[in-house]
Amino acid sequence: MALHFELVTPERLIRSEDVHMVVVPGTEGEFGVLEGHAPVMSTIRDGAVQVYRTEGAVPENITVQGGFAEVGENGLTVLAEHVGSDVDVRVTPRAPKMSGRPPERSRPPEGGL
Repeated sequence: MALHFELVTPERLIRSEDVHMVVVPGTEGEFGVLEGHAPVMSTIRDGAVQVYRTEGAVPENITVQGGFAEVGENGLTVLAEHVGSDVDVRVTPRAPKMSGRPPERSRPPEGGL
């Protein structure tokens, strides 16, 4: 399974894609995030976010300055104050996650109006 990764600045969405793993430069040290990671929130220090698109791939390094990282049930979101100017914007549409139950249908009221 893939990890959904988003990189956002105050100006725009930089990345929104499914990847294998991301290594984040947390203020308390680097931490790696894979699909299924426990929820966590951390401040990030100036450094490089390492994005592994597939298992065993060479990472893409994205320079970031300050911000926060949040891991939740929807994946990893990095909210960076600044991102290196050489970063390609890459936003991949994501299919909505199914809840496992059928959608509710509206019914007309019983007995009419």
